[in-house]
Amino acid sequence: MDERLTRQISFIAEIDKLKGVLRRTRIMDASRFENTAEHSWNIAVFAMLMHEYAEEPRPNLDRVVRMLLIHDIVEIDAGDTFAYDSAGYVDKEEREQAAARRIFGLLPDDQRDEWTELWKEFEAVETKESRYANAMDRLLPLVHNYYTGGASWVKHGIVRSQVVRRVAPVESICPHLWRFAMELLDRAVGKGILKADAVMD
Repeated sequence: MDERLTRQISFIAEIDKLKGVLRRTRIMDASRFENTAEHSWNIAVFAMLMHEYAEEPRPNLDRVVRMLLIHDIVEIDAGDTFAYDSAGYVDKEEREQAAARRIFGLLPDDQRDEWTELWKEFEAVETKESRYANAMDRLLPLVHNYYTGGASWVKHGIVRSQVVRRVAPVESICPHLWRFAMELLDRAVGKGILKADAVMD
């Protein structure tokens, strides 16, 4: 094989490891934790499906999907950081940047640069595409939690306001989905699968 193809196949072999990175989110039948490769596929499909609810002018869906399919590749080295783990976020950026350099560095130089820029765009949350991608990445775990009876919410003692802060990026990019998320949280509290916020005297 020529050098370019060799590097591309090496990258494919490396990212197969994503199938072994377990997240804190359970699949919807609650039988097991999902892995990051499954999440990447799931979130890409979710973003395609929800695209009609994005504010006009809608983000470029092709770029969004590409971003979502590669944004968690860094977890091969950095691991998955639980959304509500404040300690884990202390060195998250450093761990993920090192992982991006190593893993995307396996690619031919032009693809390395292109894919690294896509990953950086997702992390920066500045473009319409990255804002939408991040919003979907925050909303889908909420849906998972609702349909698994609050599996990770209950286990980790999460309260409603924490989830509201987590999904806040949805409000500006997809107001209709924001209203849906708030309704789902109200239902979750009503079902006892998410703690209501403590009432202050």
